[in-house]
Amino acid sequence: MSMSSRIHPLRKLICLIMVFTLTGFAVAAPPTGVPRKSPEFNIAEPSGKTFLLSSLRGKVVVMEFLFIQSDHCRRVAKTLNKLNSELGALGFQPVGIVFDPPNGGGTTEGLIPALVNDLKLTYPVGYATKSEVDRYLGRTGKETLNIPQVIVIDRAGRIRAASGGAGGNPGLEDADSLRAMIDGLLKEEAVGRKSHEAR
Repeated sequence: MSMSSRIHPLRKLICLIMVFTLTGFAVAAPPTGVPRKSPEFNIAEPSGKTFLLSSLRGKVVVMEFLFIQSDHCRRVAKTLNKLNSELGALGFQPVGIVFDPPNGGGTTEGLIPALVNDLKLTYPVGYATKSEVDRYLGRTGKETLNIPQVIVIDRAGRIRAASGGAGGNPGLEDADSLRAMIDGLLKEEAVGRKSHEAR
C-alpha cells in the first residue's frame, strides 16, 4: 500500500469528524439571546404616521427588515401578506421596515408606496436608517448583514426567533415554516389565556 493510499482514508475520517462536529454545533446553537424582550422601535410610515412597536403588544408580530430592490425580500413580503390574510383576524400582525443598503446611492424611502401598491401589501411598511436597524438587531459593524432579517415577536413582546445572524433560523423565510411558528404562538397564547381565566 502506498503512502498516499494510507493518507486518503485518514483524511476522509478527519473530514467526517469535522462535518459531524460542525453540524452538531449548528443544530445546538440557538439564535443569540432568544427568547428575549424586544427593544422598542419607532415605525415611521411614508404617510407621516408613526407608531411604536410596543403598541402592537398583544399580537404575534413578524417584522421584516428589507431592501426594496431585493427579489428575496419582496418574496418574503408576499408571504407575510398571504399570512396576514389567513391569520390577521387571529392576532397576527406583520410589519415591514425598509432601509437602505450600506453602499446604496441614496434613500429608497420614497419608493415604499410603489412597493406597497405593486405587491398589494395589506400591512404597515415603514422606513428606518441602517443605524436604527443595527441598534434594534444588536448588530456590530463587523457582522455580515443578511437580508431579509425576519424577527418573530410573541404577544408578550418577546423575540422568539430571528432569521439572520449567528444561530438564526432561515426557516422563517419559508412560508410553511413561518406559518407553523405563528400558528403555534397564537395557540400558545390562547391556551395561556384560557387557563388563566379558569383560575
